Amino acid sequence: MNKYIDSEILLNEEISDGIFKLVLKGKFEGNPGQFYMLRAWDESPLLPRPLSICDLDEESITFLYAVVGRGTSIISSMRVGESIKILGPLGNGFELHPEAKCAIVAGGIGIAPMKYLSRKLKNIDLYVGYRDTSYMEDEILNKNSTIISTEDGSIGLKGYITEYVKNEYDYIYACGPNPMMNSLKKRNLNAIEFYSLEAHMACGIGACLGCTVHTTSGLKRVCKDGPVFEKNEVIFDA
Repeated sequence: MNKYIDSEILLNEEISDGIFKLVLKGKFEGNPGQFYMLRAWDESPLLPRPLSICDLDEESITFLYAVVGRGTSIISSMRVGESIKILGPLGNGFELHPEAKCAIVAGGIGIAPMKYLSRKLKNIDLYVGYRDTSYMEDEILNKNSTIISTEDGSIGLKGYITEYVKNEYDYIYACGPNPMMNSLKKRNLNAIEFYSLEAHMACGIGACLGCTVHTTSGLKRVCKDGPVFEKNEVIFDA
């Protein structure tokens, strides 16, 4: 799909404080880690919003998003039966290793792409860090175990989730705030690690250079070259 199309809203439900699940009708494509651009307004003055594929089947596509500004606030106010414009799939997605021992590490809304990813893996330990409220972790599939942490210890363990990731995995898939993934990188675990980066995007196709990230081979575009990068590529402290 190389242009925006209209898609009907089947569900737009608040599942936690400021966290919404959006389900759109249609036959869509995409791999775990890829994303779509969504907008419910004219192209100006608001930019479209990039949302990772949370789940996908033959009849619908699901997104998870946090209300953090005017654009997502507009989307959250939309009702079942209304249409929203959607473009995708975009980006590169995760490299899949279905038979390996894997950890999924998510920070807050970074859990969004992990349900669809979990469908493709068979041997998963899930690590999720929240600020103070948990959501979505029960929908991750093929789990051996789930470890949750919150900053204040009100749910699960106390502290940052990266402190609790064991050094026993073949692959680690992570998504969340850059400081979380930088903390995970600095632990120097033995696993091969893939990070799905969050960034403000304008076009979603690499034309505007508005979402660049520092890597070992220079600046790269999160929307076109990513959003998934291998651990040793990304320079968080640049």
